[in-house]
Amino acid sequence: MKPVYLTAIVAFVCDQASKLWILYGLDLQTRGSVEVFPPFLNFKMAWNYGINFGLFSNDANVMRWALVALSLGISGAVLMWMRKDNPSLLPKICAGLLVGGALGNAIDRVMHGAVVDFLNMSCCGFNNPYAFNVADIFIFAGAIGLAAFPTDKKDA
Repeated sequence: MKPVYLTAIVAFVCDQASKLWILYGLDLQTRGSVEVFPPFLNFKMAWNYGINFGLFSNDANVMRWALVALSLGISGAVLMWMRKDNPSLLPKICAGLLVGGALGNAIDRVMHGAVVDFLNMSCCGFNNPYAFNVADIFIFAGAIGLAAFPTDKKDA
């Protein structure tokens, strides 16, 4: 289980460090947006009160805490799954990415009332209006990895 916990800690710290830098170092809250490598990568401040693409966004405190509970529940379920199956190293790393990202977004909801999103990517004439964050990348990569790599090997 060490690889799961270590990866989760590293993912969580990377996510939170990026958000601290965006909020307080770059002061994106005030600036609104910064062109980094246009149009491919821009920083665009967005407070996400819902889930992906703002789905289920509702300023109600009930939704905020329901999403925190959902993040904690999913993280706990993934940790129990890893402990039960004891898979090889790659699924453990994927699980750690998912858990670290989920906890990073949950902490945002607790501290700020919403998730800090700031990465905006567009390409080839498509202007993407949505923003995401480092935790979202970890959650997506972890979930895809868990779906793609078998968890029945006990060699790690």
